[in-house]
Amino acid sequence: MTIRVLLVDDQALLRATFRMLIESTDDLEVVGEASDGQEAIDLTRALGPDIVLMDIRMAGTDGLTATAAICADPDLNATRVLILTTFETDEYVAQALRMGASGFLGKDVGTDTLLDGIRTVAAGEALLSAVATRMLISRFLATPDPATAPVKPEQLAELTARELETTALAAEGKSNTEIAEELFLSPLTIRTHIQRAMNKLHARDRAQLVVIAYQTGLVQPGPPRAR
Repeated sequence: MTIRVLLVDDQALLRATFRMLIESTDDLEVVGEASDGQEAIDLTRALGPDIVLMDIRMAGTDGLTATAAICADPDLNATRVLILTTFETDEYVAQALRMGASGFLGKDVGTDTLLDGIRTVAAGEALLSAVATRMLISRFLATPDPATAPVKPEQLAELTARELETTALAAEGKSNTEIAEELFLSPLTIRTHIQRAMNKLHARDRAQLVVIAYQTGLVQPGPPRAR
């Protein structure tokens, strides 16, 4: 099945470059382009893309506002937002992840990383495995956001011991394959545990599950835990 992508960036040249790269594959297609956040919101509602490749810093309505609107719209539950950024904007990325974005890519990524990132997010995973991302999460997602209601630790009581364990490992930035190897289980079993945890905690996707893991204290800021 073809993954439908909406490009959002105020630089026409960058949009053209991403369009060329995306449309060079058989399983991805660009269904539209937006130059600011409001246009992104309107086009997402009109076109229902699978992925919105979203820049943050744009004139007019910015990417954070657009991400919040898209992720909060119940009619757009099937749409995932993938943030385009640079490391110096990591605080904005953290806000976007809180709002429901599924991960981020640097604007200087290579072709394979870009295309694989889009496929990863479209498959329901999150781009949260890199060391730099783990550091970003530790710095910002563990800090309570006064604009949102806190997630109560009691919510974790709904999870089984295995679901808690897999959620904690996912929050440390591990992929399903890495978690499976550590727990001596199959990647499919890990995926099932993650999906059940997301359902029980009403997480939109894996990225939001990671946010909840930090907010509830299941995982603490800092390097991955020794096991």
